[in-house]
Amino acid sequence: MENKLFVGNISWDATDDSLRDLFAEYGEVISARIVMDKFTNKSRGFGFVEMGTAEEAQAAIEGLNEKDFLGRPINVNIAKPKAE
Repeated sequence: MENKLFVGNISWDATDDSLRDLFAEYGEVISARIVMDKFTNKSRGFGFVEMGTAEEAQAAIEGLNEKDFLGRPINVNIAKPKAE
């Protein structure tokens, strides 16, 4: 079980800190990052959160998948490795 999560459908108003705070309810957050467009510097609507343990990651998925975050239902899943 992995502890890195993909978070989709993130509100444009969200910040790395607000994402970190949301996931902190479920355990230690190693990192929380919203992916930004390199040309416009605006959110691309998704990000990644790394939890301290696989158990905390699973708890976050169960607690937050399809829950409202800043007006939008977020999708939370185990992050898939980047394709080569």
